[in-house]
This record gives sequence, C-alpha cells and structure tokens, in this order.
Amino acid sequence: MPRRILLTALIICLFDAPLLAADMPVTPYAGQQARTIKALSDDDIAALSKGEGMGMAKAAELNGYPGPVHVLALAEQLRLTETQQREVTAIFNRMRSAAKPLGGELIAHEQTLDQLFAKGEITPDRLTAETAAVGDLQGRLRSVHLVAHLETRAVLNPDQVARYEQLRGYGEPKTPAQHHHHG
Repeated sequence: MPRRILLTALIICLFDAPLLAADMPVTPYAGQQARTIKALSDDDIAALSKGEGMGMAKAAELNGYPGPVHVLALAEQLRLTETQQREVTAIFNRMRSAAKPLGGELIAHEQTLDQLFAKGEITPDRLTAETAAVGDLQGRLRSVHLVAHLETRAVLNPDQVARYEQLRGYGEPKTPAQHHHHG
C-alpha cells in the first residue's frame, strides 16, 4: 500500500510541475529588456545622477562610520554642535560634488556598453575598454562615499557614534564594559 501512495504522489507531481512552471517568470530579468540602459533601473540612474550612495558605503556604515546624510538627518538626536553641523554639511557637499559627475560618467559608459550590444557592434576590445571604465568609475565612486563616512566619524565624539548606531537600528548602545579589553 505505501508504494501505491508514493506512486500516486509522484504522478500528481509530474502533472502539476508544468502548471507551476507556467506561473513562474522565465528569468529574474524578465521585463527589464525594456529599460533604457539594461544594467541600470530608473531608480539606479536617478540615484547616480544625484550622487547618492546606493549602499556603496556599507563597509563603513555598518562598522561604526556614520554617513553625512544620515548624521545631518539625525542632527538633533545626536546633539550636533553648530561647528559639527557645518563640518558634516561641508563633507556632504564635497561628497555630492565628487559623486555626481562620477555617477554621470558611469551612466554614460553603461549606456555605451548597452548600445554596443543592442546594435551588434560589440568587439572584445570595446568590451574590455567599457567594462574597465565602469569598474574604475564604480571604485572611484565607492571611495568618494567611503571617505565621506571616514571624515564624518572624525567630526563626531564616541557617544554620538554610539547613539547614531542605536538610532539607525544597528544594535544596542555599548556599555562601558564592552569598550574595555581584558588581558
């Protein structure tokens, strides 16, 4: 009797599998073929154009190096002094001024790469050149955002950094015992 149940279950699965597959998209990219630049969503293009971080500084953000945008948004809760607010605003402005043109260049190279494929004009040399340019720009853009986090932390005191982490939801504030290392 157990074999009969197993065989029945197997037959049901075989008949249902094509129906389940019909409901699933062919690939996670389905629908993206209509994008202006296939590798970038409209949100990506907008963020790059505005000089936004797009998660490029997570290594800093999640390791205790606050970002200038979020520090300014939390200025009151962090009890920033006027001097600190001016310094973080200057860091933010430098970051944005450096990031916007790099974002624009990155968009242009992604567009060129997309068009070369779309027109069937891609060659190994062009592919190498465009992807190298994209990689270089991504690295430079990420560095701009990471440097801003580094500079912002230097403006804040340890209590403000701890409060920032708490406000951003990265964990509970550290107790004095967690700051000391015992030999």
